[in-house]
Amino acid sequence: MKKLLLAFAAAALVYSCTCTPSASVIPDEVYADLPFAMSKVVQPTFADNTVSIADFGAKPDGLTLNTDAFHKAFDAVTEKGGGKVVVPAGIWLTGPIVLKSNVNLHVERGAVVLFSPDLSLYPLLKEKVSFEGLDTRRCQSPISAKNAENIAITGRGVIDGSGDAWRPVKKGKMTEGQWKNLLASGGALNARKDIWFPSESGRKGYENAVDQNITAAKTEEEFQAIKDFMRPVMVNIVKCKNVWLDGVTFQNSPAWNIHPLMCENLTVSNLTVRNPWYSQNGDGIDIESCKNVVVYNSSFDVGDDAICVKSGKNEEGRKRAIPTENLIVKGCLVYHGHGGFVVGSEMSSGVKNVKVSDCTFLGTDVGLRFKSTRGRGGVVENIWISDIDMMNIPAEPLLFDLFYGGKSAIEAREAGDKPDTQMKAVDETTPQFRNIFIKNITCNGADRAMYFNGLPEMNVQNVTVDNVVIKSTRGAEISESTDVKLSNIKIVPSKGEPIVVRSSKNVTLDGKPL
Repeated sequence: MKKLLLAFAAAALVYSCTCTPSASVIPDEVYADLPFAMSKVVQPTFADNTVSIADFGAKPDGLTLNTDAFHKAFDAVTEKGGGKVVVPAGIWLTGPIVLKSNVNLHVERGAVVLFSPDLSLYPLLKEKVSFEGLDTRRCQSPISAKNAENIAITGRGVIDGSGDAWRPVKKGKMTEGQWKNLLASGGALNARKDIWFPSESGRKGYENAVDQNITAAKTEEEFQAIKDFMRPVMVNIVKCKNVWLDGVTFQNSPAWNIHPLMCENLTVSNLTVRNPWYSQNGDGIDIESCKNVVVYNSSFDVGDDAICVKSGKNEEGRKRAIPTENLIVKGCLVYHGHGGFVVGSEMSSGVKNVKVSDCTFLGTDVGLRFKSTRGRGGVVENIWISDIDMMNIPAEPLLFDLFYGGKSAIEAREAGDKPDTQMKAVDETTPQFRNIFIKNITCNGADRAMYFNGLPEMNVQNVTVDNVVIKSTRGAEISESTDVKLSNIKIVPSKGEPIVVRSSKNVTLDGKPL
């Protein structure tokens, strides 16, 4: 924790000096002793031109719709060769914003960019976009960019996606009084009356979905009838190069908060990312099929996975064939979330060359979460994780779950889900997790210390866990795993054995077979 506080202090000093990326934004130590080859992430640079959205008629009253002013400001600075678009202090209501190459959207301290809860402002896109690893139609994101270079969102202000206008809410996540207030506000209920939707359009889409958030609609008329169901991610950055997100608070997203997809050279620094704990699909950041990424000195408090790594789902993901590779996560703090650092479950293009260090997870359902299922395919390999402190983890500090069924670890446990453990044939649809190295882990308070649950036909392979102290209710369980090396492990369960091994091969503790 001391390292984390020092990192925040150093970042604050850097930010007070400059709003243009420099070599000092990400300290050299972040790249030190990498176990894989990775060049420093290229950061964007901007021309010395500045405009304010107020210069184009924008009003900070929280009532005036300022979409046109944002677009005019972007156009004006672009005509000058790029530069900075400033959002001063105040509440600036707007519809969707499209970022442009060579422009830094700078949200000053005291400024709130508030995206309108009027869903008619977010058209259903004709072009398919990727969500949860599949190409599907969605509504336009509040912030988007595609095929852009040298783009940034910086500052100390807040970007709010008005997610409550979009998101369904499960009854089980509400108190009785909160649930009554939701019902009194209008909206619609599903057939079982345990999920509330802000609109009938959203409810209808959910009831006719083929895969949770993927619709069965085919005609334009059918799509329009369930438009509200197709919630967008708040920040959708696709096929962009040299991207910098720094200092801003991103909160209250319709679905995922920040989604960089097929991007190269992404720097995420000093962010605060927030969603209500009950928010459906309320992920913090989902880094998908990206190359050369640093996530540094940022905090997350969200309703789903916090820092998540993906690369497409099933056949579509395998055809994409763009892994997430060369990723550094350092000095991050996670409060609520289904997982602190997560790989999967959509990892069909693969994930490789990842280093995670000096992070703190306080109350996340799972700490380090690796998840997939049959049908995904893909290979997750060469992952190094170290120096992680955790407290009050309701499930497992370390979880490998190759039978992921779309629920959080807590929901799956409460439902008593039983995976199909029959041996299956190995083919391109079989996911593989291997060559993962974890050390210097401390967790004070958890349910089960560790759970390795590989596939019988494709075990979790070659995992090293070293120097670990965990206080938990139950001990570790190693199942369907091969070549697991445990050393200097101290697990203090309140009941049961510290480590139980089932259906696994070559599992050792301090060099001795278990």
